[in-house]
Amino acid sequence: MATDTTARDVAVIGAGAAGTLTTARLMQRARARDLRLNVWLIDPTDDTGKGRAYRTQDPRHLLNVPARRMSAFAEDQEHFVRWLEAQARGPIDRDAYVPRMWYGEYLDDVLRTVAASAPTARLHRLTDKIVDVHSRGSELILTCLSGRKVAVDAAVLALGASGPGCTWVPSSLCASPHFVADPWAPGALSAVPSDGDVLAVGSGLTMADVAVTLSHPGRVMHVVSRHGFAPQHHTKQPATPPEAPEMTGEVGLDSLRRSVLRHISASRRLYGDWRVGVDSLRPVTAMLWRQLSPADRERFFREDVRLWDVHRHRMPPETAEAVRQFIRTGRLRITAGRLTDAVITGKTVQAQLEDGHRLNVSAVVNCTGIPAYLGSADDPLLHRLLSSGLARRHHTGIGLDTFDDGRLRSARHHHPAIWTLGALMRGALLESTAIAEIREQADNVASSMLDALWAVHTIRRPSDPFGLCLSTSKRVAAIYNAALNRLLQGGGGVSRLLSQAVSDDPDFAMGHAALAVLSHERGDVIAVRDALARAKRSAIKKGDERERGFVAAVTERITASETDGGASAGGATLLRHIRNHPRDALAVHIAVPTIAFDGVTSGSTAWQLIEGLAPVYGDHWWYLGQLAFVRQEQERWEEAESLAARALSAEPSAGHAAHARAHVFYETGAHAAGLRWLDGWIDRHRPTADHRSHFSWHAALHELMLDDPQAVRSRYLRQLAPPHVRGGRALVDSASLLWRCRVTGRWQGPLPAHSLLEAAPPRWLTHPPTPFVAMHSALAASTACDLGVLDRLRLDALRRSEIVFHEVVVPLCDGLSAVVTSQWERAARLLNQLLPKLGGFGGSAAQRDVIEETLLYTLIAGGRHREAAHILAARLERRPARLDHNRLRVLPSADLY
Repeated sequence: MATDTTARDVAVIGAGAAGTLTTARLMQRARARDLRLNVWLIDPTDDTGKGRAYRTQDPRHLLNVPARRMSAFAEDQEHFVRWLEAQARGPIDRDAYVPRMWYGEYLDDVLRTVAASAPTARLHRLTDKIVDVHSRGSELILTCLSGRKVAVDAAVLALGASGPGCTWVPSSLCASPHFVADPWAPGALSAVPSDGDVLAVGSGLTMADVAVTLSHPGRVMHVVSRHGFAPQHHTKQPATPPEAPEMTGEVGLDSLRRSVLRHISASRRLYGDWRVGVDSLRPVTAMLWRQLSPADRERFFREDVRLWDVHRHRMPPETAEAVRQFIRTGRLRITAGRLTDAVITGKTVQAQLEDGHRLNVSAVVNCTGIPAYLGSADDPLLHRLLSSGLARRHHTGIGLDTFDDGRLRSARHHHPAIWTLGALMRGALLESTAIAEIREQADNVASSMLDALWAVHTIRRPSDPFGLCLSTSKRVAAIYNAALNRLLQGGGGVSRLLSQAVSDDPDFAMGHAALAVLSHERGDVIAVRDALARAKRSAIKKGDERERGFVAAVTERITASETDGGASAGGATLLRHIRNHPRDALAVHIAVPTIAFDGVTSGSTAWQLIEGLAPVYGDHWWYLGQLAFVRQEQERWEEAESLAARALSAEPSAGHAAHARAHVFYETGAHAAGLRWLDGWIDRHRPTADHRSHFSWHAALHELMLDDPQAVRSRYLRQLAPPHVRGGRALVDSASLLWRCRVTGRWQGPLPAHSLLEAAPPRWLTHPPTPFVAMHSALAASTACDLGVLDRLRLDALRRSEIVFHEVVVPLCDGLSAVVTSQWERAARLLNQLLPKLGGFGGSAAQRDVIEETLLYTLIAGGRHREAAHILAARLERRPARLDHNRLRVLPSADLY
């Protein structure tokens, strides 16, 4: 919490999109924290927000991203659309690709609006070019081309994309008026003669815009590039990309290439379009890039980057149609090759290509785009920073070397108070020039810079049990830490403690965010929205970078899961947060499946996450319990038991270690021993009601496997029937147990299923947040023989964008409907086909094997006793159980052989 009211001066060098967004965020953050800040926005042009990208005045030059994805603020996705509607005075197509010049005007207006509403932050606009930076004590001295010097406490390099390189240009062409060195320089394209053909060197997005502008009847535009690749195009109605694929285990560029190609091929088969596959890689691109070795990154830039760019950065549909028309009519001709020489003859240029062809053109236009390597960028400021040691090149040669927050790594021991973003971070991130990436970087840079500038004047803050600072008082931190400890134990009273913490400190972001997570797991939509709104306001007001990152991750997770569903929905930001802050145990806790949370990972991805944290957490009892659960999923029973025992020795009430041990007992067939231990542990430690129901479910499962239906019935009525259990647990624990009793024939009389439907979150029955919940909603509806709920659940799954709903939830609904209506052949066929895909539901093997129980029921009811016998025999070999032994024994023997 800042106590110093002295103003700070910062410079943002560059007034394009990156500089404008960073300036706006700096002023917003200063206003929220009540900090006095002078921001010097410095650029040699008078334009603000336009830069090279949005300076064009040709309305045919369009954004290559739909308007709905171009908001300046990630937290307000409709901001740009609303601005467009205000300008147009009416509704606008959110999926339209609007003129680029409008976006420059929008960014200028954004900054003006922010500056007018930030009383503690003042904007100083300086039209000049910075050519030198040097440090003087704690200050940075900026030298302008005019000779003026500006002293600041910190600076941001927002230089944007530099002009296209010219190292390839024949010397005879360099100084010629027939050569357009930079098509985006003011007036450059208007100087091209209206008659005569044109040669464009480079075939990317710049070429497409130049072709649109210079098109005239009778003119041919020749295009030459090393590869001859033209950009791909967007579809007019783009499909929603699926969740990012799991590629965290890939090692090396060759392996990653194969996995990416497989993923894109699968996307083409499933969606009929490769684009959704490419777009789904966006959340994990930086992570995959960082996994590559320096040598592989350099090889990617040599061998793959052009192919990646033409598929990743695509033309808007209207531009693509114009280019196709030019090609069809012969007015645009693209070839692979190089320009090797040029001879100026009067008003024309005779261009010599490497294949021997000669072209007579009136102009040659440089469309090669952003220079790949920093050495080819002609910027005196960059050269000065590099030569002085204040900055150093990224090892790829692409951009500058930075920390994750964008702060420059210097060649000296001390790192300067200089940050960067955008194109200069491409070597570190690969994708770093689109607005989605730039606005996130701008937010991070602004927050990191203010944290650094006021850090020395910050009161020492309390910390959580893992050493992470908490932006609150010591008293509130103690309450929060008690809540966190109980949450990690799987204990009760967590929400009550968190509510007390935020009541005592309404601006405590971590408390609000944790409450939002717990409310989301309960299905309390109103409480979630209120807690999230408070968390975001508090994080901006006084949270540090780690706390803001956690709030952003939780917000994305909850928002995505409520709109798209899926176990991994909205997980990219959460996983990135964990990589940056691995000691954030709460973030880890909600990222992996547990009794309390669905998680955003499953299977091998969750295993890798937990196993990779061993150096961070060591022998901490909570971590040992998490690792024990991983080991039992890997069927490494002895290791799982040993880890659980160590965790319970250190913390006897460690619920997640107890949970792992319960699974070990079940999966190894030790049902009598497991039941005795579990009942004893429940009595001693009395887990919270929600968690008690799951431990009771485990105990009832042991009783069912011991073929003791009376014990199962008694436990259900005492511990699992409403009102003892309500909310999501009424589905996940109670309904699944009743369905098992039905398909095993171990319940006498009618099943009390309708009370479970009434106790469950209503929305979950027909619009479940995850496939795991969908599985249990389907089981609950089947237990109640409610075909209407099953039909609505199936229809909802068909409408989902995530493929797992189509692949596992839809066939489950179909199969269970067939079971309820006694269509045994159809049910058996559908359930058999579903068995290999059960991992898509998430959850544990013990929870998913209810589907195999259902298949057994359909086979026996349909008279297919031999197949049922084979399944029972295999189960007995894997996991002894009196129930399976008794069922196998009573099958008609004549059908077994």
